[in-house]
Amino acid sequence: MSALQADTYYLFGNLFRFHAHSTDTGGAYCLIETLTAPGAGAPPNRHPDDDQAFYILDGLFEFMVDGETVQAQAGSFVKIPTGAIHAFRNIGSAPGRLLIINSPGRVHDGFFTEAGKAMPVGTRDLPPPGGQPPDIPRVVEIGRRNGLEFLLPDGEAH
Repeated sequence: MSALQADTYYLFGNLFRFHAHSTDTGGAYCLIETLTAPGAGAPPNRHPDDDQAFYILDGLFEFMVDGETVQAQAGSFVKIPTGAIHAFRNIGSAPGRLLIINSPGRVHDGFFTEAGKAMPVGTRDLPPPGGQPPDIPRVVEIGRRNGLEFLLPDGEAH
């Protein structure tokens, strides 16, 4: 798949641009370039069947991994231990960019392509603010079906 053919999805203030799905890599990994709006990121979640790592290309991010908080900037690498509760947020004033590697990637392939809003081929910019907020019960259910568990503010795993 060439960069121009990359499929792209929008969710939680993130533009997820797939450079490789797990099916493209023989089930080894998926590779996603993510553009994250200031203040946006991913809510606390865990997934026991997909390893995950982040490489920060641009911006300043805050990661929470099993209750520990760490800041990461361009050039930083953040590995999420398998099954660890984690979240990230762009704490900078401009959009930030990440590379996300998931192995074997099936969890994230399934989740983002089903829960995210499909964007036109070649989309590289965040949509304008506003729009329809995500349907959280729907997103939680899609996550559950794909092996991704969200930890919502009520403290319960979903």
